[in-house]
Amino acid sequence: MSDEVQPGFVRVRLDLSYDGTDFHGWAKQAGGKRTVQGEIEDALRTVTRSRDTTYELTVAGRTDAGVHARGQVAHVDLPRELWAEHREKLLKRLAGRLSRDVRIWSAVEAPAGFDARFSAIWRRYAYRVTDAPGGVDPLLRGHVLWHDWPLDVAAMNEAAKALLGEHDFAAYCKKREGATTIRTLQELSLVRGDDGIVTATVRADAFCHNMVRSLIGALLFVGDGHRPVEWPGKVLAAGVRDSAVHVVRPHGLTLEEVGYPADDQLAARNLAARNRRTLPGAAAVEGCVTCD
Repeated sequence: MSDEVQPGFVRVRLDLSYDGTDFHGWAKQAGGKRTVQGEIEDALRTVTRSRDTTYELTVAGRTDAGVHARGQVAHVDLPRELWAEHREKLLKRLAGRLSRDVRIWSAVEAPAGFDARFSAIWRRYAYRVTDAPGGVDPLLRGHVLWHDWPLDVAAMNEAAKALLGEHDFAAYCKKREGATTIRTLQELSLVRGDDGIVTATVRADAFCHNMVRSLIGALLFVGDGHRPVEWPGKVLAAGVRDSAVHVVRPHGLTLEEVGYPADDQLAARNLAARNRRTLPGAAAVEGCVTCD
């Protein structure tokens, strides 16, 4: 599908949420597995009476199986006449068609230059974990990880400092052929709430595959005393996958928000995000925007 809006079409921005428990991730897959993209596209085809025509969605962050989203963003290009006919009742009709574990909150015509994926300047995730001796509140079990060792949040925050900034995160990413692992980690901080749940906020321009859950896995080893504060930074500097870094389970992870620049900067950001990304002295590698 072309990145440009074709003549006679309008680009529609969708803001949505979903509980990832029963989805095999965002992206459509062969074999009939249930995915968020597939479910929304099916619903959109039905409510717009488009029969055999599927209007494909482009998403800001392609979440993995079991990962949730509160502030996901996608776009879809629809024929202008179709949009004009259905726009007023689209949200209500989609709510009646979609399963209860996925909701679309907003469907509006996007400003010029908008691309849900490439116009984004950051994605913000939250990972939630509890070290309560009794385990996880049953009502939160689908969204909070239980770690059965006491966690030192101050030590975890200290370790996180070495991971901030632009780095090659190869040591914390599942390698994909032709994709760069260079990212700018803008925030990595942890706070223990009054309920005892530790929430890690992780924000970056983009994330490579399994990056968030690998970072959390490393910090948990620091928090429970199995590794020193310096260890996550040393793993990063080594630049290779370390078997001691565990990819934590997906259910504790939620995509909370996606950030975009001002409307007049959308097109420029769209173009810049596609450029080759390198670290000083490194060979150029084609850019890639994928998420946990």
